Amino acid sequence: MLLVLDNEVNPDYRYLGPEIVRLLPGSEYRVFADDPTLPSLDGVDGVVLCGSTASVYDADHDGWLDPQRELVRRCIDREVPLLGVCFGHQLVNQALGGEVAKDERRATFVEMTELDAGDAVLAGVEPVVPVLHADLVTEPGAGMVSTASTDYNDYFCTRHESAPLWTVQFHPEFTERVMDRPSDWSNGEHSFEDSTATRVLDNFAARCREC
Repeated sequence: MLLVLDNEVNPDYRYLGPEIVRLLPGSEYRVFADDPTLPSLDGVDGVVLCGSTASVYDADHDGWLDPQRELVRRCIDREVPLLGVCFGHQLVNQALGGEVAKDERRATFVEMTELDAGDAVLAGVEPVVPVLHADLVTEPGAGMVSTASTDYNDYFCTRHESAPLWTVQFHPEFTERVMDRPSDWSNGEHSFEDSTATRVLDNFAARCREC
């Protein structure tokens, strides 16, 4: 069973977590921002930490951020596969001692440069990916290495050097199906036909089955 934890604090924006569930059939969904009880990892094949309009450095959210930071460390200790998406990417790196800083608001396609051709989660993912974020990782956490960069961020995607842990700053679940939802979205120079970002979720599910 895959556990999908939604970190969105604004109910009006809780449409991306359910999209991850839709793209990962058989997964279990929970809004962690409302119920930050640490889940048992018994019988869990993998965990996905979703995005949020919150910021990981906002102390007002520590009531649910601290338990999730602990969950990251437990997944590493127990070698439970973990995927962090956008806010989840930032939270994972911060939980391991990294730094996250405020960025300009981005809601469009960007082009990434893959730095690790052997990264399992990025396999088959084209460079054009959709982003919805206003923060970014400026220093990776302990044990985390960069697997992709952009012209504005060196740590756009990361993975753990030994644990089954991957993170991506972009949103693999953001597609034409949900682009009309609240997001201030602009295609810019690209279209969804240029992107295969959803492959991230397929790749992660495959790795969970292997572990």
